[in-house]
Amino acid sequence: MSKRIFRWLWRSLLLIFVLVLGVQVWFFAHILYWRDNNPSSTRFMRLAQAELQARKPQAKLAHTWVPYEKISIHLKRAVIAAEDSRFLEHDGFDWDGIQLALEKNLTRGKTQAGGSTVTQQLAKNLFLSPSRSYLRKGQEAIIAMMIEKLWSKRRILEVYLNVAQWGDGIFGAEAAARHYYQVPASRLGPAASARLAVTLPSPRRYGHTFGPALQARAKRIRSYMGSTQVP
Repeated sequence: MSKRIFRWLWRSLLLIFVLVLGVQVWFFAHILYWRDNNPSSTRFMRLAQAELQARKPQAKLAHTWVPYEKISIHLKRAVIAAEDSRFLEHDGFDWDGIQLALEKNLTRGKTQAGGSTVTQQLAKNLFLSPSRSYLRKGQEAIIAMMIEKLWSKRRILEVYLNVAQWGDGIFGAEAAARHYYQVPASRLGPAASARLAVTLPSPRRYGHTFGPALQARAKRIRSYMGSTQVP
């Protein structure tokens, strides 16, 4: 009996290993392909599309891909300043930022700050879900490492700016610029860019409400943008 149980456990563990490895290979293949080809959709986009169509069957996402050079330098600087000031220095993980986030969460007694880098957010947006769990964070970390190894910082920022959510059904810098400011992403100025950048943590909420706290944060971000480096 014990030998049968041992064989069953061994086969089960082997099957789990093969399945997990297969999933990682699937992620790796997509990341490798997207190094030179633009993703047509992301996991977050598909989730948003399903939610929109549950309310209105004919609803479509607002999303238009634009190349890196057609996105305002102000938006690039604003997003890095607001979301990941060490973007050009780290390898996908901002350990100082993670430690600061942990300290904030301990002080507040609940999880609010995440310390995620642009690369980690991109990994989540491309493949995962908004749910919070240690398993999801672990998978996010693995995907982020793959992205950092296979893509340049310029490519990471280009894809992120094109797939980030900026409102209910609004994805990417081009759709956001046209929705909120009636201009292409290339023509976003410093003030509009700072405002868009500070809404990224909760785009569906802040897209409708831009109160004094966000205005103050946008002002701070704008003051940092002049010294922010982009790839």
